[in-house]
Amino acid sequence: MVRGSAQLQRQVWKRPKDSIPADYRRERMTRWRHEQVCTRIDKPTRLDAARRMGYKAKQGVVVVRTRVRRGGLRKGKIHMKRKPSKAGIRKITMAKSIQRIGEERVARKYPNLEVLNSYWVGEDGKHKFYEVILVDPSHPCIKVDPQLNFLGNSRHRGRVHRGKTSAGKRGRGLRNKGKGAEKLRPSLATHQRRGK
Repeated sequence: MVRGSAQLQRQVWKRPKDSIPADYRRERMTRWRHEQVCTRIDKPTRLDAARRMGYKAKQGVVVVRTRVRRGGLRKGKIHMKRKPSKAGIRKITMAKSIQRIGEERVARKYPNLEVLNSYWVGEDGKHKFYEVILVDPSHPCIKVDPQLNFLGNSRHRGRVHRGKTSAGKRGRGLRNKGKGAEKLRPSLATHQRRGK
């Protein structure tokens, strides 16, 4: 584990293949592959990223590592008379990102907690690994925290399933701000679907 200032840790995680030894990464991925799909961990692997996403080392805040498959959707061959290019088997991607899928799986596993955010921690040939920050909105420590007590509001219930996390907002096209983004809000379906 890399120790030091948050800025140094961020530089290391920008190019982990150059900064973290290959045998250590390989051993860690092997360990993670043999864990359960959603594994609760004591502390974040990337403390700098977790803090940027709102993590606090206090009661009521939980970190869960999740494993999601990589790659696009693979569809079966359509046995109909058509051009091979129109068969629609390869290069089909989901509207949701893999990170959002991981967040939603963790939210279903822990129904009494709300997803605050998530960040990438690694990938191998078959899987991507994310750490998801969960918050217990009914915990007394969270209720008195001015940065986290908004999750106790009923409008934030099930926020991950409605694209309210950072990854969800990216998928909804709300990250782009400024000129040219006037048609994006409140959703991509408004303004004759001209958002994307």
